[in-house]
Amino acid sequence: MYGELTRRLFGQILTREETMMTIEDLEAFFGSGWNRHDVDVLMTFMSDDCVFESTAGPEVCGTRYAGRERVREAFARVFKIFPDATFADARHFVAGNRGVSEWTFTGTTPDGKKVEVNGCDIFTFQNGKIAVKSSYFKNRTA
Repeated sequence: MYGELTRRLFGQILTREETMMTIEDLEAFFGSGWNRHDVDVLMTFMSDDCVFESTAGPEVCGTRYAGRERVREAFARVFKIFPDATFADARHFVAGNRGVSEWTFTGTTPDGKKVEVNGCDIFTFQNGKIAVKSSYFKNRTA
Protein backbone atom coordinates (compact mmCIF):
# COMPACT_ATOMS: atom_id res chain seq x y z
CA MET A 1 0.00 0.00 0.00
CA TYR A 2 2.74 2.46 0.98
CA GLY A 3 4.67 1.76 -2.20
CA GLU A 4 1.57 2.38 -4.31
CA LEU A 5 0.82 5.70 -2.58
CA THR A 6 4.45 6.79 -2.81
CA ARG A 7 4.67 5.91 -6.51
CA ARG A 8 1.42 7.80 -7.21
CA LEU A 9 2.59 10.89 -5.30
CA PHE A 10 6.18 10.73 -6.60
CA GLY A 11 4.89 10.74 -10.17
CA GLN A 12 3.17 14.10 -9.74
CA ILE A 13 4.94 17.12 -11.17
CA LEU A 14 5.07 20.02 -8.73
CA THR A 15 4.56 23.49 -10.14
CA ARG A 16 5.93 26.69 -8.63
CA GLU A 17 2.42 27.72 -7.63
CA GLU A 18 1.77 24.49 -5.72
CA THR A 19 2.33 24.66 -1.98
CA MET A 20 5.31 22.57 -0.92
CA MET A 21 6.56 21.43 2.48
CA THR A 22 9.80 23.08 3.58
CA ILE A 23 12.53 22.42 6.10
CA GLU A 24 11.01 25.21 8.20
CA ASP A 25 7.67 23.35 8.17
CA LEU A 26 9.37 20.21 9.47
CA GLU A 27 11.15 22.24 12.15
CA ALA A 28 7.76 23.56 13.30
CA PHE A 29 6.21 20.07 13.10
CA PHE A 30 8.80 18.80 15.59
CA GLY A 31 9.32 21.94 17.67
CA SER A 32 5.75 23.21 18.03
CA GLY A 33 4.01 19.85 17.66
CA TRP A 34 6.02 16.92 18.97
CA ASN A 35 8.18 18.70 21.54
CA ARG A 36 5.24 20.67 22.94
CA HIS A 37 3.01 17.57 22.92
CA ASP A 38 0.39 19.39 20.88
CA VAL A 39 -1.61 16.93 18.78
CA ASP A 40 -3.73 19.76 17.34
CA VAL A 41 -0.60 21.44 15.94
CA LEU A 42 0.70 18.12 14.62
CA MET A 43 -2.53 17.50 12.75
CA THR A 44 -2.33 20.89 10.97
CA PHE A 45 0.64 19.43 9.06
CA MET A 46 -1.15 16.20 8.06
CA SER A 47 -3.20 15.73 4.88
CA ASP A 48 -6.84 14.67 4.97
CA ASP A 49 -5.98 11.11 3.92
CA CYS A 50 -2.77 10.89 5.97
CA VAL A 51 -0.99 7.71 6.98
CA PHE A 52 1.34 7.12 9.94
CA GLU A 53 3.50 4.02 10.02
CA SER A 54 4.85 3.54 13.54
CA THR A 55 8.20 2.10 14.53
CA ALA A 56 6.78 -1.19 15.80
CA GLY A 57 3.87 -3.48 15.22
CA PRO A 58 2.71 -6.67 13.53
CA GLU A 59 2.94 -5.41 9.95
CA VAL A 60 6.09 -5.16 7.84
CA CYS A 61 5.73 -1.34 8.17
CA GLY A 62 5.17 -1.45 11.96
CA THR A 63 1.59 -0.46 12.66
CA ARG A 64 -0.19 1.46 9.91
CA TYR A 65 -2.69 4.13 10.95
CA ALA A 66 -4.73 5.50 8.03
CA GLY A 67 -6.97 8.57 8.21
CA ARG A 68 -6.87 11.68 10.35
CA GLU A 69 -8.67 10.22 13.37
CA ARG A 70 -6.50 7.11 13.60
CA VAL A 71 -3.32 9.15 13.09
CA ARG A 72 -4.42 11.63 15.77
CA GLU A 73 -5.05 8.77 18.21
CA ALA A 74 -1.65 7.22 17.45
CA PHE A 75 0.17 10.53 17.98
CA ALA A 76 -1.68 11.06 21.30
CA ARG A 77 -0.72 7.52 22.37
CA VAL A 78 2.98 8.40 22.01
CA PHE A 79 2.52 11.15 24.64
CA LYS A 80 0.62 8.76 26.93
CA ILE A 81 3.38 6.14 26.69
CA PHE A 82 6.16 8.75 27.01
CA PRO A 83 4.82 11.77 28.95
CA ASP A 84 8.21 13.53 28.60
CA ALA A 85 8.83 12.62 24.93
CA THR A 86 11.38 14.84 23.19
CA PHE A 87 12.85 14.83 19.70
CA ALA A 88 16.26 16.52 19.96
CA ASP A 89 18.96 17.45 17.46
CA ALA A 90 16.51 17.21 14.56
CA ARG A 91 17.92 17.55 11.07
CA HIS A 92 15.67 17.74 8.03
CA PHE A 93 15.80 17.73 4.27
CA VAL A 94 13.14 18.08 1.63
CA ALA A 95 13.43 17.06 -2.02
CA GLY A 96 10.24 17.70 -4.00
CA ASN A 97 7.45 15.68 -2.43
CA ARG A 98 9.74 13.60 -0.21
CA GLY A 99 11.54 14.46 3.00
CA VAL A 100 13.53 13.00 5.88
CA SER A 101 13.96 14.04 9.50
CA GLU A 102 16.67 12.55 11.69
CA TRP A 103 16.45 12.97 15.45
CA THR A 104 17.29 11.59 18.89
CA PHE A 105 14.20 10.51 20.80
CA THR A 106 14.21 10.54 24.59
CA GLY A 107 11.37 9.63 26.88
CA THR A 108 10.39 7.89 30.08
CA THR A 109 7.52 5.42 30.39
CA PRO A 110 5.08 5.81 33.31
CA ASP A 111 6.83 2.89 35.06
CA GLY A 112 10.20 4.72 34.88
CA LYS A 113 11.90 3.02 31.91
CA LYS A 114 14.12 5.54 30.12
CA VAL A 115 14.50 5.42 26.35
CA GLU A 116 17.07 7.24 24.22
CA VAL A 117 17.42 6.26 20.55
CA ASN A 118 18.38 7.72 17.21
CA GLY A 119 15.66 7.60 14.61
CA CYS A 120 14.22 9.11 11.49
CA ASP A 121 10.98 9.80 9.70
CA ILE A 122 10.58 9.40 5.97
CA PHE A 123 7.84 11.63 4.58
CA THR A 124 5.75 11.76 1.45
CA PHE A 125 4.11 15.15 0.92
CA GLN A 126 0.99 16.08 -1.00
CA ASN A 127 -0.24 19.65 -1.56
CA GLY A 128 1.92 21.10 1.19
CA LYS A 129 0.92 18.53 3.82
CA ILE A 130 2.34 15.28 5.14
CA ALA A 131 0.57 12.41 3.39
CA VAL A 132 2.76 9.61 4.80
CA LYS A 133 4.97 9.65 7.92
CA SER A 134 6.94 6.45 8.25
CA SER A 135 9.00 6.25 11.47
CA TYR A 136 12.12 4.24 12.24
CA PHE A 137 14.45 4.07 15.24
CA LYS A 138 17.29 2.03 16.66
CA ASN A 139 16.44 -0.85 18.95
CA ARG A 140 18.80 -0.51 21.91
CA THR A 141 19.49 -3.57 24.03
CA ALA A 142 20.93 -1.81 27.05
